[in-house]
Amino acid sequence: MHAANGSRTRAPHLPQDERRAALIDATRDALLEYGAVPTTKQIAQHAGVAEGTIFRVFESKEALLDAVVRESFVTGELFDRIDAIEPGLPLRERLYAFVEIVQNRFQHIFGLMAALGMVSPPHVQDEDSRLRVQEEGPALVERLAGVIAGDADQLSVPPQEAIHLLRLLTFSGSHPHISHGHVLSPRTIVDVLLDGISAPAAPAAGRTIP
Repeated sequence: MHAANGSRTRAPHLPQDERRAALIDATRDALLEYGAVPTTKQIAQHAGVAEGTIFRVFESKEALLDAVVRESFVTGELFDRIDAIEPGLPLRERLYAFVEIVQNRFQHIFGLMAALGMVSPPHVQDEDSRLRVQEEGPALVERLAGVIAGDADQLSVPPQEAIHLLRLLTFSGSHPHISHGHVLSPRTIVDVLLDGISAPAAPAAGRTIP
């Protein structure tokens, strides 16, 4: 929490559940800022609380970091943002919005994993998270199907194949290592999917484009 002059300000008193959420948010921000696991002092500074407050809410620093990981992989907010995409927009614009939302999440997760030194998502390591991800994957596909709904006739492949290709391109194009540091923009991802990379055919000699 910052004051107008850039210094940290003391956070107001909060109920226990709100303080817990605020500490998780502050720790997540600190992880992304430092690119490494922050000290409890740095976390406290981000949260605008005394360092001892952390241990009145969480049993240990490790428990706080575990909570950050669990909360960061919850997809409720992601789904809400996708559901808010304006259905009246053209297909291309809807896909731009979808990819921007999903790419932001990917980059957020990649940053957290790098800061925490994680080599795999928590669903590989934790059974409860794995089961949750099994349910969330189809839910994401269902929402993307809703984004495409009504415009399947504009595609040269079945909607499910288009969804598969878009997810693959968004993931690989958003990963800093897979993309060799050249992360693709949402517009590039969607334009490549819809238009390919071939140059437009030149008009035949003596013919004009109507």
